[in-house]
Amino acid sequence: MPDANPARATAREAIALLTGAAGFTEHRPSPHPLPPDGPLGWAGYDAARERASARTGEEESVVYGTGVVGDRACVLLSFEFGFLGGSLGRQTGDRLAAAYELALTRRLPLLALVATGGSRMQEGMVALTQLQRVAAASVRLRAAGLPQIAVVRDPTTGGGWATVGAGADVVLALPGAQVGFAGSRVRPPDADPYAYSAEGQFAAGQVDAVVPTDELPATVTHWLRALGPHEELPAAPVPGALPTGGGEPGAGPGTGSGGGTGAGPGTGSGAGTPSAAGRDPVARLPGTGREAVARARDPRRPRAAAYLADYFAVRLPLHGDRSGSTDPGLLCGFGLRADGLPVAYVAQCGTPTRPAGYRAAARTIRLADRLGIPVLTLVDTPGAANDAEAERAGAGAAIADTFAAIAAARVPVTTLVIGEGGSGGALALAAPGNTHVTVDSYFSVIAPELAAAILKRPPSETGATADQLRLRPQDLVDLGFARSIVG
Repeated sequence: MPDANPARATAREAIALLTGAAGFTEHRPSPHPLPPDGPLGWAGYDAARERASARTGEEESVVYGTGVVGDRACVLLSFEFGFLGGSLGRQTGDRLAAAYELALTRRLPLLALVATGGSRMQEGMVALTQLQRVAAASVRLRAAGLPQIAVVRDPTTGGGWATVGAGADVVLALPGAQVGFAGSRVRPPDADPYAYSAEGQFAAGQVDAVVPTDELPATVTHWLRALGPHEELPAAPVPGALPTGGGEPGAGPGTGSGGGTGAGPGTGSGAGTPSAAGRDPVARLPGTGREAVARARDPRRPRAAAYLADYFAVRLPLHGDRSGSTDPGLLCGFGLRADGLPVAYVAQCGTPTRPAGYRAAARTIRLADRLGIPVLTLVDTPGAANDAEAERAGAGAAIADTFAAIAAARVPVTTLVIGEGGSGGALALAAPGNTHVTVDSYFSVIAPELAAAILKRPPSETGATADQLRLRPQDLVDLGFARSIVG
C-alpha cells in the first residue's frame, strides 16, 4: 500500500490491501443529483464538495463494488475519510444502500472498511436519516442469512460506527484507530481517550479483535470462509477424548488471526461420534460420585483451550457481550476444521460463568443459527457466578437468554461435558438430546457439598450425597441425559 499508515489509507488503498491482485470491480448507483448547495442550501457546500473531489479523486465518501479476498467473493464498501471526513450525506446513503442491495441480490457477504466522522452537518436531517436507511438495509441482509464484517479504521465515529461498524456481525479494528460514537470534538474534555480507541473498545467487548495490518488479509479470508454463505452443513462432530495431563489453562481470545489458531484438528465425521476415537479407549469410569467430582476438579485434566486446539485448524474468536463486558472464562467464536467444515463454538473454562459470558454465548449461537452453521458447546463450570456484581449485571436474564438461544436454534448443537456440570449455569449451554460426557466429568442439579449442607448433613456424608445425586458419566447415560461417554 502506498500509505505507510493503513489506518489512514484511502478508500481504494484499503480495498487493495485485501483484494490484491484479484482486483475490485466498482459499482455506482443510479444518479440522484442534489439541489444547489444540498438539501439545506448550505452556502459553500457545493464548493466544499468540489474541493474534496479534487483532493481525493472521488465523487463521494464511499466506494463500493465486488471483489475477491483470498478465495472468497464478497461485496466491499470502503469509506474515503479525505472526502469531507468520510461523512454520510444523502448520496453516501445511496451508495451504502446500493452496496447492501448488491450483496443481497448476489448472495454475497458484505465487507465494510469504515473510516468516518459521522453524519454530514451540511445536509442536516437529510444526512441523519441515512442511518435509518443503512439500518434497514442491514436488517434485510441479516434476514437473508448473509454475513456482515466490518473493519474499523482511523477514525470510526458517530453514526457510521453505530450502523455500518458496530452493527456488523463481526467487528475487526486496526491498531490505534479511534473508535467510538462520540468524536474527538464532541466528547467531554476530561474523557479517557483509551475508551475511544480500538484497544479500549476491545477491552469493553465491543470489538472482536484488534488485527495488525499484515494479518488483516488472512484474518478476513478466514472469517469469510467461516461465515459463508454455506449450503446445508452437517452437525459438529463430538470432540475426541484427550488424555489427563494434556490440558492447558484456559486462555482469553486473541487479538489477531493467529490468536486462536488451533494446533491440530480432530478427525471425526458425524454427530455422536468422537472425533478422535481410539485415544485412551479403556479409560476407567469413576466408581463413586465423590470420585467423579474429584476427577472433574483435577487441575491436570484437559480444559477447553486444549479441546479447541485439538478440534480446529483455525479458530476465530468473538469477543464480548456487546453490552460493555467480557468474561475471560468463556471462549466463543467460529472455527474451521481440517476438512474446511465451519463450526461455531462456546466453551466454558472451568470458572463460574459470568453474565457477560452468557450474553456472548447467546450472541454466538444466534449468529451461527442465522448463518446456518453448526454449534459446538463445551460445558465446564461449577456453576454461574453468584456474587453481588453478577446479580447486578443480570445473571438470571443472561442465563435465561442462553437457554432461549439453544432452544430456538434450528442448526444442530453438539455438547460435550468436559469437566464440571454445575446446575443451571452449565445446563444453559447443553444441547437437549445431543449432549455427550467425558470420563472426567460430572453433571448435577447442585454441588454435593451444597446439597449436603441444605439437607443438614455433616461433611462426612458429602460422598454419600454425591452417590445419591447420580452425577457420574455412566449415571448420566443411564438417566437419558447424555447420549454417550467419550473416552
